[in-house]
Amino acid sequence: MMRPKVKPEHSGYRAQDGTVRLGSVVYGIGVEIEDPTGWVWSLVEAMDGTRTVTELADGVATTHPQVNAAHVAQAVADLYEAGHLEDADAPAPALTPRQVDRYSRGVPLLRWLDRTPRRSAWEMQEALDRARVLLVGLGGTGGYAAQALVTSGVGHLHCVDPDVVGLSNLNRQPLYRERDIGRFKAEVAAEDLGALNSDVEVTCERRLVEGPQDVADLLGGGAGPYDLLLMCADQPPQIRRWANQACLASGTAWVDGGYRGPLATAGVHVPGVGGCWECVRDGEIRRRDLGVAPGEDPAAASPRMPWNPTTAITAGLSGLLVAHAAISLLTGAPPLEPGFLFGVNLAALEDPVLLRSARLPDCPACGDRVNGTMDRAGAGARAVSGTPE
Repeated sequence: MMRPKVKPEHSGYRAQDGTVRLGSVVYGIGVEIEDPTGWVWSLVEAMDGTRTVTELADGVATTHPQVNAAHVAQAVADLYEAGHLEDADAPAPALTPRQVDRYSRGVPLLRWLDRTPRRSAWEMQEALDRARVLLVGLGGTGGYAAQALVTSGVGHLHCVDPDVVGLSNLNRQPLYRERDIGRFKAEVAAEDLGALNSDVEVTCERRLVEGPQDVADLLGGGAGPYDLLLMCADQPPQIRRWANQACLASGTAWVDGGYRGPLATAGVHVPGVGGCWECVRDGEIRRRDLGVAPGEDPAAASPRMPWNPTTAITAGLSGLLVAHAAISLLTGAPPLEPGFLFGVNLAALEDPVLLRSARLPDCPACGDRVNGTMDRAGAGARAVSGTPE
């Protein structure tokens, strides 16, 4: 690092007890550093991007002669590894001036969330610009997710949906208007999303997913391969199981999102890292005591209707959670440990959804009985983080 600089969003202060606090008071970002003699705070104050590490060491030594250059160099390295610093001499972003202006409000949030050592926060926006994402399902969840990803600057988004717009869609599907009733969703979505951000390549197709091979074909054919799959469709009922199978086979990271009554959720899955979708689902079933009879489908404990009760609130929450997980996987900000489901319970905000499962040895999709699945998936999994190798 040539000229270390404390990230503006991580600017620190010295507390009354003498500790140095960086990264704000947001849980998961902030840190507290013991500093009995005050030299760490002197260093933090001096790291404004105008000094090299050698110059920082010389400056600290003038007021704290007991601190040598090695101490300062180690402290700078530790703070950099913890994600609190960037390099004032980092090269300009490999983006157009128009893109720099467009994303000038989003990059600071990525920088705030980021805990990965990197010279510049713009590396994350560059990673988004290179990303290729496949989104299946352009309803409520998928519509909100697609809008968020396009406005955030994902380089290429390919959307798939077979349906036409109906009046009953308009209470929660943001891509469509009354004038669009009867038109194919993919056609309307291409127009709407293309108008949001001309720097993003948006493609859409009318296609019905009828089995795992269809998902595999989408991932690898046509405009593929993709860095990430977003499964936002809820039909057919087996579609998430198919997505899990196809992604395990291809090593593709994926996110599934949706809503059930007051619950809006997203699941994060990376082949070979943590439990797969089946592991998370089965792990939660095993943890719960639903009181259903032996052999009875656990789904009997949840209401079943021909359509899913929803508003723009539950659809929007689920879609934005999907987009957040996607951006986190693509940029590393914030870092996520895959193999979990998270979300919001609108019936009880004090009871958020957070389900995690390690890989289950008897999982029908990735367990030990599945001959070599995890070896193949783990070896073939594509890196989706924007973190430099």
